[in-house]
Amino acid sequence: MLNNIGLPGLLLIAVVVLVLFGRGKISSLMGEVGKGITAFKKGVDESKSELEAGIEEAKDVTPADEKDKA
Repeated sequence: MLNNIGLPGLLLIAVVVLVLFGRGKISSLMGEVGKGITAFKKGVDESKSELEAGIEEAKDVTPADEKDKA
């Protein structure tokens, strides 16, 4: 059913949404979506750097007593 929407159907849906919610409401909603995407990307980057730091710590398996002697 949804495979046959096509361009005219999408345009009709866009016009109906624009009429129902108004231009200001849609633009503020899109701004919030953009902020959410930015926050998500930032979280992914922070998690990736934490994992990389954990891997670096795991590679250094020298016991603490030997570290103090060096």
